[in-house]
Amino acid sequence: MRLGFFCVIALLLGIDLSSSQTPKTASPTPSPTPTLPEFRPALIGTGPDSLINRIDTADLIKKGQKDAAVMFSCLVAPTGDIARSGAYRSTKASELLEQELLKRLANEKFIPAIHNHQPVIAIFYGTITFAVVNGKPRLRIFANQQLDELKKESDFIDPQPYVGQDSRFSGIHYPETGSTVHVTGVVELALNVDAKGNLKSMQLVSEEPPLLGFGDAAVSDFAGAKFIPAFRNGQPVESNVKLPVYYKPSR
Repeated sequence: MRLGFFCVIALLLGIDLSSSQTPKTASPTPSPTPTLPEFRPALIGTGPDSLINRIDTADLIKKGQKDAAVMFSCLVAPTGDIARSGAYRSTKASELLEQELLKRLANEKFIPAIHNHQPVIAIFYGTITFAVVNGKPRLRIFANQQLDELKKESDFIDPQPYVGQDSRFSGIHYPETGSTVHVTGVVELALNVDAKGNLKSMQLVSEEPPLLGFGDAAVSDFAGAKFIPAFRNGQPVESNVKLPVYYKPSR
């Protein structure tokens, strides 16, 4: 996980750098482009090719998928392409929904995150829910993983750590556990992020398994992070959130 996640980010940054250094021939003055906002979170969008419209709900019903929910995260490039994704914290008997989600994410394109008026690499945290109501599918995708917000089906968007500019966040780094057995680590962090995306406080809530360094790794990984702030009703807001961090060995 350490090499995989870090190398994906390094590759994305390298692509951006190399393209900026490529000599360009003279061309007519381009038309003015709209100014990008100061902040904008990565979003799934609403068009016909967006994730919400590509999930095959009819096939899920046909295969027997019942009520289910899956949390997931994506590394979203400045182009909107998904560079890496993973699913976790699934409800019981949600395998079909998770498989369909990951299948679609493999070729998905999001609306990229914006910080300081520039597209940036960011992590999107989402939750997908599926239900069959009166024989018809009911699919929802939320841009947060907060249980109280999910219960209300609110439009709240979790803060999203971004790479580059003034953020020292560089991804998730699998720690040296001292164990010969490769295990998956799960850490939960409680974060307070202000409406400008500054991390004001961070607390380690839990780590599993304990005493293998996953908690310390998470605190270290996010210590220098800055965020696209949380959004509510389309506006950036201060937030107190619990963020799950998953560490998977590279092999």
